[in-house]
Amino acid sequence: RKESAPDILKNITQTASLDGPLGGSQAVGGAGAPVGAAALVQMMGGTPEQALHASSLALSNLLGLVCDPVGGLVEVPCQTRNAIGVAAAFSSAQLALSGIASLVPFDEMAKVMLSVGHALPASLRETARGGIAQAPSALSACARCGICA
Repeated sequence: RKESAPDILKNITQTASLDGPLGGSQAVGGAGAPVGAAALVQMMGGTPEQALHASSLALSNLLGLVCDPVGGLVEVPCQTRNAIGVAAAFSSAQLALSGIASLVPFDEMAKVMLSVGHALPASLRETARGGIAQAPSALSACARCGICA
């Protein structure tokens, strides 16, 4: 089976979701890590099978990531979460290239991603009503800013 980074992205969009309100941050930023992991494996001369393993490893480390934008703005905390996704992609690619295989195939991981996204409470799916968005310092910063209020 030959899979490339675009194939991984297509699989996620067809099997799970890239939509924060449906799947939390695992659907938005979390979906980028498996695609990046597959691309990195390809760029480093790995096999399609290794790309799938890397994608599965990357996604497994970002399952359940909530979407809790402070003040409804995705800049906090999404910018740093995307950076963590990049680190997960690099680590997962290195693991797969060194021969470490994912126990769960990527196709199954995409289905698990959808299931986990549906299991997240609505308050943790891009509503700004849960998670970091409800921390006292985040609420205070939003009150001072006044843009979202």
